Amino acid sequence: MTSPHSPLTPAETRDRVLSARGVLFDLDGVLTPTAEVHMSAWSRLFTPFLAGHDVKPYTDADYFAYIDGKPRYDGVRSLLASRGLSLPDGQPTDAPEQETVCGLGNRKNKAFNETLAEDGVSPYPGSLRFLDAVVAAGLEVAVVTSSLNGEMVLTAAGLRDRFEIVVDGVRARAENLAGKPAPDTYAFAAGLLGLTAAECVVVEDAESGIQSGRAGDFGLVLGVDRGVGPQVLLEAGADTVVADLSELLPLIGSTIPSTGSGVHV
Repeated sequence: MTSPHSPLTPAETRDRVLSARGVLFDLDGVLTPTAEVHMSAWSRLFTPFLAGHDVKPYTDADYFAYIDGKPRYDGVRSLLASRGLSLPDGQPTDAPEQETVCGLGNRKNKAFNETLAEDGVSPYPGSLRFLDAVVAAGLEVAVVTSSLNGEMVLTAAGLRDRFEIVVDGVRARAENLAGKPAPDTYAFAAGLLGLTAAECVVVEDAESGIQSGRAGDFGLVLGVDRGVGPQVLLEAGADTVVADLSELLPLIGSTIPSTGSGVHV
């Protein structure tokens, strides 16, 4: 958890948005509801696995506490550690059936891909409207996600051509960047846009992602509450928390009315 700070008022949030030059979006849970697909896949992995090890059963609360927003294998390690369990790391090429950190992570990814292929994915309407509005306002945009499936999800959601810069788990691994909650991937994306951290807004729904934005001293760390709770995101370092990005449309001069439930300050 970061050091306590005072949340911004709506007027202060507006000033930060209007002074920004770029917006860095997380993907799962911010642009697309794939966080729900991830939650289902993690449950399909860990419910039987933990039951077989005679430890505390897996719940959705575990996803938010130990997995959400982190690189896949880090999420496996974190969840295992919460139960006093450990496994050999193995290799990223491990088969999903192998009892290694990478094997379990790949088992989860197999479940995710199967669910995505069956059900597809569409962007959150409010997020798409916010994306349209910030681009129309002249801000640069990028996607920063821990997911190794970022390109696939963006393509499935019809969003890939909206972003020139995508820093996903594959790019982070290639560039040897530390994953969230470290600020490295967000800082890298800002640099690719030719911007400083202070010139960028970070938009996140995960506690670890909020911590990334705070650790990197970004100009605005915006939380989107998709279930973890606004207070958790504020305590992690969010400047402002909304239930839907459409709530911010009036702040950037949009004439589209907000449909959200208000800004948490």
